[in-house]
Amino acid sequence: MKVAIVGASGYAGGELIRLLAYHSKAEVVCATSRKLAGTPLDQIHPQLKGFSNLTFTNPETDAIDADVAFLAVPHTAAMTYAGKLVSQGIKVVDLSADYRLPKDVFEKVYGVPHTDYFKAPYGIPELHRKDCINATFVSNPGCFPTGATLAAAPLAKYAHTIIYDSKTGVSGAGDNPSATTHYPNVGDNVGPYKLTTHRHLAEMQQEAAFLGSKAAVYFTPHLVPVNRGILTTAHILLKEPMEQKEVEKLYHDYYKNEYFIRFQKPVLGAVRGSNFCDIMVESEGTRVVAVSAIDNLVKGASGQAIQNMNLMCGFDEKDGLTGAGVFP
Repeated sequence: MKVAIVGASGYAGGELIRLLAYHSKAEVVCATSRKLAGTPLDQIHPQLKGFSNLTFTNPETDAIDADVAFLAVPHTAAMTYAGKLVSQGIKVVDLSADYRLPKDVFEKVYGVPHTDYFKAPYGIPELHRKDCINATFVSNPGCFPTGATLAAAPLAKYAHTIIYDSKTGVSGAGDNPSATTHYPNVGDNVGPYKLTTHRHLAEMQQEAAFLGSKAAVYFTPHLVPVNRGILTTAHILLKEPMEQKEVEKLYHDYYKNEYFIRFQKPVLGAVRGSNFCDIMVESEGTRVVAVSAIDNLVKGASGQAIQNMNLMCGFDEKDGLTGAGVFP
């Protein structure tokens, strides 16, 4: 199966190529970059030397020849590619935010008009697997909503309030340097940002509603001095109290068939580089604290995108994604 990665120069593009190198049925044949056309891939992604001999190209959309395309382009850019690629018979997984939300919500949250809107499955497979199987297009969720929603999903419909507190590594900001990600500003520090207005809150609220919850949902992220990973603490305030054994059974039953969900103390090193989401829960009656850990670039982006591709194409959902985390 031929795979194209549109916008392959960033972290997500590099992770897609790394993971797909271990896929039994996929071959990356096209890696695009407008600025780097003609540059060997391994000059930008040195970790891929020996795994890919590709050179970045910049083809017109209608010249992309692939069975599947991943859109690893910035938010608001994917809508210029998505419909065209689908019309060419190419299955598409979009890693941007362009199709995660209803049109009116997207335009309000991102502050731009959507020029090519269509409804797409929201690709958290553990929640939306049926919609993703054999789909021609899947919208890959944001990294924060993935870890947060998986932490709270089994209890969402029993809650009246859900408060997410997430700590994220610097790679979540992408590969363009900024004052925010400058090492002296990040090192030995914990920095809250967008305390009440982060764009991913809309996805979290959307997923809570999908799960049958009428809970008020709140979210505050913090930047911490690590390269990758998201640790999310979900404070789930229940309508009626639940004891620890009841909560644990609820979670184990909910995720009993989910290969990528593991129940253990979440630490970033245990999921780094992997597609796993580690979860633990503790109840004090009417408040349950659920903690999740994911790699923001894998389960939070490229790994989950490949998981969705596998569902879309009828492959083993785990193909290319069974690697363990990298610890220490």
